[in-house]
Amino acid sequence: MGPDAADIVTSGKQAGRSAPLSAQHMTVGDGHEIYVETVGRADGIPAVYLHGGPGSGCQPDHRRLFDPLRFHAVLFDQRGAGRSRPNGARDANTLPHLIADMEIIRENFRFERWLVVGGSWGATLALAYAQAYPQRISGIVLRATFLGTRGELEGAFLDRLPCLYPGLNEDFLGLLPPEERSRPLEAYWRRILDIDPAIHGPASRAWHDTERILSEHKPAKTRLDLASVKDVARGLPSTPFMEAHYFQNGCFMQPRQLLKNAGQLKGIRGTIVQGRYDLLCPPSTAHALLKVWPDATFRMVEAAGHSLYDPGVRDAVIAAIDELSQA
Repeated sequence: MGPDAADIVTSGKQAGRSAPLSAQHMTVGDGHEIYVETVGRADGIPAVYLHGGPGSGCQPDHRRLFDPLRFHAVLFDQRGAGRSRPNGARDANTLPHLIADMEIIRENFRFERWLVVGGSWGATLALAYAQAYPQRISGIVLRATFLGTRGELEGAFLDRLPCLYPGLNEDFLGLLPPEERSRPLEAYWRRILDIDPAIHGPASRAWHDTERILSEHKPAKTRLDLASVKDVARGLPSTPFMEAHYFQNGCFMQPRQLLKNAGQLKGIRGTIVQGRYDLLCPPSTAHALLKVWPDATFRMVEAAGHSLYDPGVRDAVIAAIDELSQA
């Protein structure tokens, strides 16, 4: 959950300090080839990083979460995301497909178990994979826990958005016809997935820009630039299309599935990193997960929101990764 840019750092100097150990496109079936890269050392501690969105893709700076002298970390772009092919493909693209892809990757590298790290939608995938294959998990690090429920999406867009950003909420709703404003989530997802560019263009840009503002602790803008939203020359953000596909289908899970199946996590150590002022994935979600996963510890990062790059969040994730890999 979160826009493409939420997990991007622009420092080329930082990104270049951790070059890939390997990079390839891996065939996983159904016409999909997913981009997979590794960093670190071939005999290092196995780990995997799961990006957010769904649909955003991994970024070079994500490699730097893992100490290259200690880890053999895998980063991959999920089906239809980033450098995976076909780009944007939503056919045969469901949560069970992504879980199966992770097993293909793990078996390809001959990892018996690995440390799973994910934020936002990546946390959703991490939990779903761990519940399906608990014997393959050495530990879990989550940031900005998202459980893939309709209630979380309504909380972000129907409660916190109008409460904290009333002007932005007026912009967000104002782009919809009056008859669609009573159910704005369904209206936006339907419009984003419409084949007509005149419909999906403004809707996808508005969704992306609104979500980005909610993801930032101190956003530079708090209103939509309506001219930019309607500007066909701007291009299209990728994440809203995959998000609409997943959210329209309940993230391809049963209601409250990840909480109901939390018993599968028994004995698996985990650390949950949480920004105090995360408007998309608030502390209450992490708290609900902690109540049913007693083997997890919790780290609240004050003065931080949703982004990995809010002050203190990235350092807390790196510390959790290092600590869970010690045993």
